[in-house]
Amino acid sequence: MSKKKPKRGYGALLGLGLDNDDGHRRITTGEQFAILGGSAETHERMTETVVKTFEELKQRGKRLNEVRPVELADIIKKSSPR
Repeated sequence: MSKKKPKRGYGALLGLGLDNDDGHRRITTGEQFAILGGSAETHERMTETVVKTFEELKQRGKRLNEVRPVELADIIKKSSPR
């Protein structure tokens, strides 16, 4: 019997801004995230939050698919601009 390696799950974040009223299409993507829409301010805040979230995960030595939803929610809250 051969031992199979456990499958690694894949994780990704999706940010969706719904407050765009200027008709501009804003899209920012990365290896494990996509941010779509929003006003310029909202899109910038979501982008900053995602970047800081992945920096925090890196500091903790974890990947997105290795954290529990509660831990991820805490990281995102901590990473959000005030």
